[in-house]
Amino acid sequence: MAGYSSRLRSDIARWRQAGLIDAATADSLVRDVDANARQSLSFGSILAMMAALLFGAAILIFVAANWEAIPRLARVAALFAVILGGYVGGAVLKTRDHAAIGEALWVVAAAAFGASIALIGQMYHLSGDEASALVTWGAGTALAAVALRSNALTVTAIGIADAWLFLKGFDYYSRSEFPHAFIVMAVVLFAVSFWTRSQPARHLIILSLLFYVVLLAMDHATLPVAIPLVIVSVALFAAAVLAPEPVDRIVQLGGRLPLHALLGFLTGLAIIQFELADESTYNSGFAIASVVALAGIVAAVVFAGRESRGLRWLAYLGFAFELAIIYVVTLQSMLDTAGFFLAAALLLGVLAIVIIRVEKRMKGPAIGGATA
Repeated sequence: MAGYSSRLRSDIARWRQAGLIDAATADSLVRDVDANARQSLSFGSILAMMAALLFGAAILIFVAANWEAIPRLARVAALFAVILGGYVGGAVLKTRDHAAIGEALWVVAAAAFGASIALIGQMYHLSGDEASALVTWGAGTALAAVALRSNALTVTAIGIADAWLFLKGFDYYSRSEFPHAFIVMAVVLFAVSFWTRSQPARHLIILSLLFYVVLLAMDHATLPVAIPLVIVSVALFAAAVLAPEPVDRIVQLGGRLPLHALLGFLTGLAIIQFELADESTYNSGFAIASVVALAGIVAAVVFAGRESRGLRWLAYLGFAFELAIIYVVTLQSMLDTAGFFLAAALLLGVLAIVIIRVEKRMKGPAIGGATA
């Protein structure tokens, strides 16, 4: 946001100097930019949330230490006091225009709720495992997010769901079925994010779904999982580029759906390449996947790179990864590697020349028309 604000201020100054807007309009625009920039990024809010996370971690560790010197009733009463005080105090502060501190107190209360689940289960030897406790904790936090329309609690609930996915996906404690129920959790939390107006939560859910797909590919057949991921990512990218405004009104990701689609595309192709790497000597599947990956990166930059700096950086990282994996896999034949890089370089060079000439021709009539 800071980069956008600084660029917009420079544009306003340039428009004023060129006589496109008057001084009063320029001052009004600058004041509006400053007001929205302060509202969207407050270091006090960030510090308050960090303090809440540290305080919540302290509560969880304190409970895990098994405080034998404190009576059971006192332990439970203390945790419930923190829960009640966090939710009520946060609500009061929200009504008094202290939204950041109020949200931070709600996060502390959610952490205390998770600690209470662990403590009560430990004291009374209730049946169940850590994954079940996480489900209960996440459900309670999601309900609190809905009741309070809290952005921070929505993100916290997604973080708890991710922890559950990690435990079940890697079978950290015991062998069990694959956690397909995470799809249901993600759909519910995605719907909750619209009610709580939490755009960060939607971004986090999409990243979590990519993590789920990676775990699914590791646990099940690789290609039947990775190929649909690539196809769906391409379809989402095309929809976001061809109809950006209608699509963003539906998903409400701030225009960043192409970035997520490119990440999904690269993830799916990376899974395919790792699967075909050992067979690269015997068939051309790895080479085809590499060509598709490079072509997809170029296409993403051409069609959406101008509007998104994050997408450009992701494309650069993806390009570097592709060069590295191609080199490592084909290391046994340096001549083949050199030939592949030479062909890719020539193809990209020709494509760059064509794109540059097309862009110049497109800009020429527009400038001429504006001058006339």
